[in-house]
Amino acid sequence: MRAFNHNGKSFRLFFVALLCTVVPNPLLADDKETSSPPAKTAPDKSDTRKIEAPTPLTERERWMLDRMEQLEKRVAELETKSNSPAAAPFSKSDSLSPTTTTVATNAAGVSPFSTAAEANSNVIPAEKVVASVNAHAYEKGKSGAAKSPAAEPFAFADFTWLTGNARTKESPMDTKFFTPEIRADVDYIYDFNHPKDNTIGGSSEVFRANEVQVTQLGVGGDFHYDNVRARLMTQFGLYSQTTPRNDASPARGQWNLDNAYRYLSEAYGGYHFNALHGINVDAGIFMSYIGLFSYYQFDNWTYQPSYVSSNTPWFFNGVRIQIFPTEHLKIEPWFTNGWQSYGRFNSRPGLGFQILWRPNGWLSVLGNQYALGEDALNMPGRIRYHTDDSIQIKYYDKPERFLDKAAFTLTGDMGCEHGGGVSCAGNSAKGPKQSFLGYMVYNRFWFDRDRYGLTIGGGQINNPGRYLVLLPPINGATAASGTPYFTENPGDPYKAWDVSGTFDWMPSQYITFRWEYNHRAANVPYFSGSGGVTPPGGNHGASGSFVCLSGFTTCNGSPTNTWFPDLRKSENRLNMAILVKF
Repeated sequence: MRAFNHNGKSFRLFFVALLCTVVPNPLLADDKETSSPPAKTAPDKSDTRKIEAPTPLTERERWMLDRMEQLEKRVAELETKSNSPAAAPFSKSDSLSPTTTTVATNAAGVSPFSTAAEANSNVIPAEKVVASVNAHAYEKGKSGAAKSPAAEPFAFADFTWLTGNARTKESPMDTKFFTPEIRADVDYIYDFNHPKDNTIGGSSEVFRANEVQVTQLGVGGDFHYDNVRARLMTQFGLYSQTTPRNDASPARGQWNLDNAYRYLSEAYGGYHFNALHGINVDAGIFMSYIGLFSYYQFDNWTYQPSYVSSNTPWFFNGVRIQIFPTEHLKIEPWFTNGWQSYGRFNSRPGLGFQILWRPNGWLSVLGNQYALGEDALNMPGRIRYHTDDSIQIKYYDKPERFLDKAAFTLTGDMGCEHGGGVSCAGNSAKGPKQSFLGYMVYNRFWFDRDRYGLTIGGGQINNPGRYLVLLPPINGATAASGTPYFTENPGDPYKAWDVSGTFDWMPSQYITFRWEYNHRAANVPYFSGSGGVTPPGGNHGASGSFVCLSGFTTCNGSPTNTWFPDLRKSENRLNMAILVKF
């Protein structure tokens, strides 16, 4: 540096000479045209300026002088730094290029810009996420130091292997403002009981036997702009009839909430706050994911989930707050109208929350808790509690082999009701025991680069009081009407179990061809038999009353004057479906 100081002038002359040799050809060409001195003209006597004014500089000369001034300033800066004690070490925070992350979906809304379960749902391009959290915001007091954006929640690994998660990794129609989504679920169910009315009961996914039916046709997607978010997903097909009939809350009050919402599976709007690793506040109808499985069969390892999933909520109507303290954790409080209900059953709403923890790419832990809701129609004071907890583990991952992946999931549920004539603790003076206890376990294998899948599993439940058991649709019965043919009185026993085997062919990330065998059994007659659950001549009379045999105008449940549905204790089915998601 001393040699540099002593020879500063020589250094500057050397740089000027060097610059002269590398002047672009266009500048040299211009110089040739302007280098000749201008023709002398007679001076104007009225001009008071000195006649001996210097000849104007050429463009090349002006450029060289500017460069010399810049070089002199640079040399002065270098000399100043050379005299300082020591240069400050480089810090990672000085980098202005934040690391780009990939956003993956998960069972309950992994990305602060996607749905639920959000779910559900969809892939948001990384550049939108980085921009949304102000990647180039500068820290106060640190001139030139960029504040790195918070890591996207659950974006550190690929979680499309999870049940309840869509396995699509990109949206072919994504835009800055809208990520569209299209779903189709078409099935053919072969029921070995051969019900003559083609009606299947006791399921929230399967409804008609020996026919090709559209279970779900959904069109919608995610809106996301300027931190404002919204999601819409329609439900056309059998879901638009079967899902609302399991909600008794529209029977309280006016305006037919079941009709108002029947064509919507998800409908909410909200806002994303750039705090922690993201905070979302949403209001409307959103997926619950109690029971682990998604409402949409495309996202699941099986078509017919076990009772723990099939009998617990698919949606909540209310407000949720998704808080991401870290990229591995989500905490989600709920304020809802009730347990899978469009409205309130009585005077008290329900409260709950979800915790989702994914410390790495092979483990997912999910907990759902619900409490304080009065969720029995016209039974104020009957309070419900429920805990639903799941774990999913990917224990094998060898992409280069034919058996390339394997994972399992275990879910356990406990719950009860107390007050209004029932008791959590057991049969007592306060009423008979009203509780829920169940589990389900599944193991999944993937083959040939995830083109094929095989799932084996099943579960059991015990639900005295039957307050979560799906009511069979006997004579058009709904959750609001009830039916004398399958009562849900306090203490009524109900135990059931099931097993299933599912084979998937997945030639594209957007389609699944599914074949599945189900065996389900209960300790009381529950499943549709060959005689069906529809009276001769079709549904007639009040759904909540006995149906009289021909020739009788009144009936009281006696076999001599009353029609009875054909209910069996077991059921065997083949489910064949084509599932599409874009």
